[in-house]
Amino acid sequence: MTGRLLPWTGADGRPCYLVGDGTGYVSGLADEIEDVQIGMADQLLGHAAELLGERRVTSAELHYLARRLSESLRDVKRVAESRGARLTRPPRP
Repeated sequence: MTGRLLPWTGADGRPCYLVGDGTGYVSGLADEIEDVQIGMADQLLGHAAELLGERRVTSAELHYLARRLSESLRDVKRVAESRGARLTRPPRP
């Protein structure tokens, strides 16, 4: 049994892992947070498209958008890594 990468980090910024069968409270909480993170990323992409479609955008607005997109990309990347690691892999011959 390997550890599940959780969608949050510890106070020191290091990754958090959970060892278990995937049916407990923390696993359910992690699933919910991953869903929220993916939903927020989708909304942020829509906002980015609207903002970038405007003729006049300030550098401060672009900077703020870039920071939020960076945070969101980091979160979604962690979700993808976590879910990818939990896929069953066929045994090697």
